[in-house]
Amino acid sequence: MSLALGTAQFGSRYGVANRQGEITVNEGAAILTLARAHGIDTLDTAISYGDSEQRLGELGVSDWRVVSKLPAAPASCTDMAGWVEAEVVASLGRLEVPHLEGLLLHRPAQLCEPGGEGLWRALERLKTLGFVRKIGVSIYEPSELKNIVGRVPVDLVQAPLNVLDRRLVDSGWLARLASAGVEVHARSVFLQGLLVMSSGTRPAHFAKWAWLLGTYDAWVEQSGRTPMQACLGYVLAIPGISRVVIGVDSAAQLEDLLRVAPVQDPPPNEIRCDDAELVNPSRWAQL
Repeated sequence: MSLALGTAQFGSRYGVANRQGEITVNEGAAILTLARAHGIDTLDTAISYGDSEQRLGELGVSDWRVVSKLPAAPASCTDMAGWVEAEVVASLGRLEVPHLEGLLLHRPAQLCEPGGEGLWRALERLKTLGFVRKIGVSIYEPSELKNIVGRVPVDLVQAPLNVLDRRLVDSGWLARLASAGVEVHARSVFLQGLLVMSSGTRPAHFAKWAWLLGTYDAWVEQSGRTPMQACLGYVLAIPGISRVVIGVDSAAQLEDLLRVAPVQDPPPNEIRCDDAELVNPSRWAQL
């Protein structure tokens, strides 16, 4: 199964379409049980996802492949190796796992700043010690890779990819990473839930892109699929992706997604956007 389970909802209210808030312990357990029964073996989390790691540890994920993300090192840090190790050891303790399948930098730009070489050496040391198996970066846009790939030998890259945001493919970076043997995980398949909302429920500040979103809505309707099925099916059909990270609010929602097949009729070219104000959710607070 090429899906990975995103777990931001396990420890915080996540996503513009989230009306339920943080999922309950029982619902979290049901989601994990269903996912594992269908061959999903990878979890995506982060130290900054509220209580997500703690909740996962309580539910029991020692037999899962867990990918987590390291927050930006504080400017006052004078012992990068010690700080990195302390953060990861604490993360392993919360998750109650012996090692991480992957550790990603949540702010990879730090690799290009003073102290960047020391940060990467600290990650490589954790790999040597067996605390993590793969190291890499989580990016917001493919242009970030220009200053990273070639500078350091990344094992794993996580990047946004969805019906609107096709920059990873259009830029040629997906093909380059795949040919270099770098594992690629696609996230933001539903654009933090924006692409599964009906036109009448989307926040007013997205009105600037009404034509684009309306064209997207029309494609979904013509496809005969639900928005979730259309979005996930599109990304599943793209070669070069090792895992597609999906976040769900309930076991019922996951069950629907498990039936999705790759979309053989991709969306029209006009349904694409490289406007960071729309495709980068970290910019939405400024709208």
